[in-house]
Amino acid sequence: MPEIKNISTKEVSQKQNNKKSIFIDSRPVDAFNGWRLKNESRGGHIPGAISLDAKWTKYIDWIEIVRQKGIVPEDDIVIYGYDEAANNEVASMFATAGYQNIAIYPHFTTEWIPNTDLPLKKLARYKNLVPAQWLKKAIDGKKVEHLEGENLVICHAHYQNPKDYDAGHIPGAIPMDTNWLESMETWNRRSPEEIKTVLEKSGITQNSTVVVYGRFAAPHNEDPFPGSSAGHLGAMRIAFILLYAGVKNVKILNGGLQSWKDAGFEITSTPTAPEAAADFGAEIPGRPELAVDVPQAKTMLQSGDANLVCIRSWKEYIGEVSGYNYIEKTGRIPGAVFGNCGSDAYHMENYRHLDHTMRAFPETAEIWEDAGITPDKHNAFYCGTGWRGSEAFLNAWLMGWPRVSVYDGGWFEWSNDPANPIETGHPKDIDTSKKIMQNLL
Repeated sequence: MPEIKNISTKEVSQKQNNKKSIFIDSRPVDAFNGWRLKNESRGGHIPGAISLDAKWTKYIDWIEIVRQKGIVPEDDIVIYGYDEAANNEVASMFATAGYQNIAIYPHFTTEWIPNTDLPLKKLARYKNLVPAQWLKKAIDGKKVEHLEGENLVICHAHYQNPKDYDAGHIPGAIPMDTNWLESMETWNRRSPEEIKTVLEKSGITQNSTVVVYGRFAAPHNEDPFPGSSAGHLGAMRIAFILLYAGVKNVKILNGGLQSWKDAGFEITSTPTAPEAAADFGAEIPGRPELAVDVPQAKTMLQSGDANLVCIRSWKEYIGEVSGYNYIEKTGRIPGAVFGNCGSDAYHMENYRHLDHTMRAFPETAEIWEDAGITPDKHNAFYCGTGWRGSEAFLNAWLMGWPRVSVYDGGWFEWSNDPANPIETGHPKDIDTSKKIMQNLL
């Protein structure tokens, strides 16, 4: 076993300029994002650090997580976090896996955080991606940071599957069927009038604080209604529509119901009836720019200042499968940038950790940059019908990107119009694809 030594704040500062030095943040990803989980004076992580929650060491796939994050045995590993036990556990895992250059920085909370001359980086809208501990305190009526708004509404997302709510939900949560907010004919967002009615019946106004979450399961495309098992993905869809409607304080429970259970909090089967609101309080949509429809999507495809980002699997993108048992045509929109969701239409492995928390934002930003998906452009995310596109959109929105939208029609609407061009196979030259779109317009 290699020697694992402690290093000083001065040594850490020096190692920041060494490209072979990899800083590992052993705290929960919520702390990495910016939450002050131990009431520290500042939130965030050492710039350039990689999030590797110590609880993940219990997973049999731990080494796969490490490899996915690009950490190789030749790297100079520096581990820091909240406590000695977690740091030692992570260090031991690296040593067992054959890593040789391992050090622990034990002064992160006592020296780095209190010193405002030392940098910390955080997720721009971390307050909108909340940990289970935050939600529990809010439910219990305790004082918590960033609890804005007139009332707290917690929504348990599902897709025409009320039994999912009945099987166990967070105390005080109300059920929210995605069908209430999106049309079953087009799978696009419903009309402003319909959305307004649903939100008012659910007790939601523009000034409410709304926390959305769902239960993760393992859907199969062969099921009649696979989305019935993808509750937390449905929560992302609901969050997008709430933002589009104009709800000012939309929050996502990071990791969904799984995070609540991992924290040791109880679930209940006792239903909560919503207290209806008299009026939403504003015209809907309050943020119309967050949604893109077909005409604007076509304009974006010929623009050098915009991306239509395909959040689908590789098999869907090259046209081997449509991704859905109710979509016949296969292929992709010419000129769309591939944003790679993961394995299929109901999973988002490439955007989540194994515990279903949202993937650490610097990793997503780096992957996107390699694909040309950058914050200086207007990026509209889409998938088959909007759920995966909504989750990718929320990743960018949480990072504070200024021009992000969901192309709501997605592959379902695009492929249903025979006048729209389709590509299959490996991507062709993007300029050729844009010429096709220009001729169409």
